[in-house]
Amino acid sequence: MIALSAADARRLAVRAQLLDADRPAGMLEVVHRLAGVQHDPTAAVAPSADLVLWSRLGAEYSPRDLRDALDEQRLLELGSMVYPAGDLALYQAEMAVWPGRPPLTEGQEDLRDWVDANDGCRRDILSLLRRDGPLTVRELPDTCVVPWRSSGWTNDRNVRKLVDLMVDRGEVAAAGRRGPERLWDLADRIYPDDPLPYDEAMRLRAERRLRALGIVRPRAGELPVGEPATVEGVRGRWRVDPALLDAPFTGRTALLSPLDRLVFDRKRLTDLFGYDYQLEMYKPAATRRWGYWAMPILCGDRLVGKLDATSDRRAGLFRVQAVHEDEPFTPAMTAAVQDEIGALASWLGLERGA
Repeated sequence: MIALSAADARRLAVRAQLLDADRPAGMLEVVHRLAGVQHDPTAAVAPSADLVLWSRLGAEYSPRDLRDALDEQRLLELGSMVYPAGDLALYQAEMAVWPGRPPLTEGQEDLRDWVDANDGCRRDILSLLRRDGPLTVRELPDTCVVPWRSSGWTNDRNVRKLVDLMVDRGEVAAAGRRGPERLWDLADRIYPDDPLPYDEAMRLRAERRLRALGIVRPRAGELPVGEPATVEGVRGRWRVDPALLDAPFTGRTALLSPLDRLVFDRKRLTDLFGYDYQLEMYKPAATRRWGYWAMPILCGDRLVGKLDATSDRRAGLFRVQAVHEDEPFTPAMTAAVQDEIGALASWLGLERGA
C-alpha cells in the first residue's frame, strides 16, 4: 500500500494531465496521453477541446491542427470525445455489446427500447448513407414513430439523438466536416476491422485511464490496475500509476477549460484539491457565483481561483469580467495569472478588454 501526502497526490494528478512545467511535444501526444479529450462546441471563450490542447501546448497549438487530424482520421471522434485513432478497437468492443452487458440498468433498457421502436428510421438512415454518404444530420430523414423526449437540449431532436446512439452501436461514424457541420457515414467505411475481446479492451481502457489521471478511485466491476494507495486526509482507497511516482515536479500556472479532465470529476476534485467548483452555464445569470464559463486557475499543484471571461469576436476583444481568488493571491501568483490571461487573448487573436 502506497501512502501519499495530499501534495504528492495533487502533483501526481497534475503531472499525469501534462499540466506541469514539462510541456508535451505535440497535439497527438497530448490526446494519446490524456486517452481522450471532450469535444464540446460551447465557445464562450473557445471550444473546450481547443482550450484543453492550448493549456498543454501553448501558442504553438492551432485549432486547425485538430480539425485536420479528425478529417484525416489520425484522431477519432466518438460521440462527444476525441480519441487516438489507434484506440478504436478499445471502444468497438463496447459497441458490440450495446447497450451493455446484462444486467442492464433502467436507462440502458430505455435507450434500447427507443432505438427498437424507431428501427424503421434507423434503417432509412443506414440506407441513405449507404447510397449517398457521407451526409450531415440535416440531410438524414426523420421517420421516427416515437419522438425523443428529454428535459434538455435534445428534446425532439430525433435524428441527432438516433445518430448518436448509432455511433454507440458501431453502425455510424464521423467522417469529417462540411463547413461547420459534421458529416456521418457507415462505420464499416471508416473503421478498420480489428476487434478486441471485451475483457481485454476494458483492461486496456482501465490502464489508459489510470495513466491519464495518475490517481483514480477504482470503478465498480473494473479490473484492478496500478498499485493500491491511500491519500493523507482523504478516506478510502485509490489506485496509482507507479511509473509517475518518482518523477520530479515543477509546476506552472494554467487556465483550464471547465470540462478539462483534471477538474471534470467533481468528487475527485474535492477529495484531492479541496476545490469548490460547478459549471454554471445552465444556471440563471443572477445565481452564478463565478460566471457562465468560469475557467479554473491552476498554480503549481493547487487550484486557486476562477477566471470569468468571454471572447467577443465581433468587437475583437477578450473580455475579463472577473478573476475570482479562492485565496489571496501573492504578487507572483497575480503576475503569473495575468500573463496567462494575456497569452490566452493573444492565442485567440483578440485584444484584452475589460
